[in-house]
Amino acid sequence: MEVVATAKWVRTTARKARLVSAMVTGLPVAEALVVLNFSPRSAAADIAKVIKSAAANAEHNYNLDASSLRVARVEVDGAMIIKRWRAKPRGMAGSIFKRTSHLRAFVTDDEMPANVRRRSAVKMPRTVLPAPIVTPAASAAPATGAGATAAKPRPVRRRTPKQPTEEAE
Repeated sequence: MEVVATAKWVRTTARKARLVSAMVTGLPVAEALVVLNFSPRSAAADIAKVIKSAAANAEHNYNLDASSLRVARVEVDGAMIIKRWRAKPRGMAGSIFKRTSHLRAFVTDDEMPANVRRRSAVKMPRTVLPAPIVTPAASAAPATGAGATAAKPRPVRRRTPKQPTEEAE
């Protein structure tokens, strides 16, 4: 079931809000809120507020479990532009557009289809390599003496010039 929450007349541009909404589409609600909390963009706070509201609507109005909710999508529509002007040289006026937008967040409790790969906010490494074990006795051993081996210098490879062929002469 899809549950929706709306925030109207948000004082951020639709373009900037769409960049943030693309980050959280398909994530579980808790994971999406963590991503938005650490996002440096100011539109992230507005989108997080709408997602929290949609999750609260799902819990309160439809008795859905909050842990099973995920963000289906966040729609961002441009709204009215507040127009102002600023004085410019030679008696002219420069336009200032204060753009607003409408945010609509959809959360769902449906499972993702089997053919769609689950998106995760954090990229996990494919293999975990164990850290090398360094013992204090081995690292404290002196590097000089009869048992120590010095690193051999690598041989220098020089390119030999090509010999002219008889056809070229």
